[in-house]
Amino acid sequence: MMSHEYAKAVVKEGDCVVDATTGNGNDTVFLAELVGCTGKVYGFDIQHEAIDNTRKKLEERGFLERCVLINDGHENMAKYITEPVKLVMFNLGYRPGGDHSIATKGETTMQAIRAALEKLVVHGLILVVIYHGGDSGFSERDYLLAKLPELNSKICAVMHMNYLNLPNNPPMLVCIEKLKQTD
Repeated sequence: MMSHEYAKAVVKEGDCVVDATTGNGNDTVFLAELVGCTGKVYGFDIQHEAIDNTRKKLEERGFLERCVLINDGHENMAKYITEPVKLVMFNLGYRPGGDHSIATKGETTMQAIRAALEKLVVHGLILVVIYHGGDSGFSERDYLLAKLPELNSKICAVMHMNYLNLPNNPPMLVCIEKLKQTD
């Protein structure tokens, strides 16, 4: 998974990172491994079941103490995070195995991306995996691909990667690197 490769390239032991969509906890566990016992992971999800699934996975691996799980929308991350972060990961769409009617939305995701940019350190990354196939995600994809180019190029660089030869609407990856501190 390309998002994991980018995360491994920038996250070091002791860093503070965010899983903006905990889902079933796989990325939260991955990030908890990367930050080590001296780092911190904030995990957000609007679904209680997602938070519970994530908590169980973290407990099984002994990673719960390095994580703060928040049952709230990722667009509210600024209310909970006071320190600078190195990386923010988003997996958009609905939770695998969950209710397809509960899915991320372009407007709140864009709010969350803007909030994440404020918290991000220079050369930190925001990784957005856009799942857009099936019964959800097309409107969110279209919204984000229209709004992301509007981000200030003096503050951040936005890269969009897309598989060209895979069937069934494969996920897209957007990487946003913070280039300088905002005033």
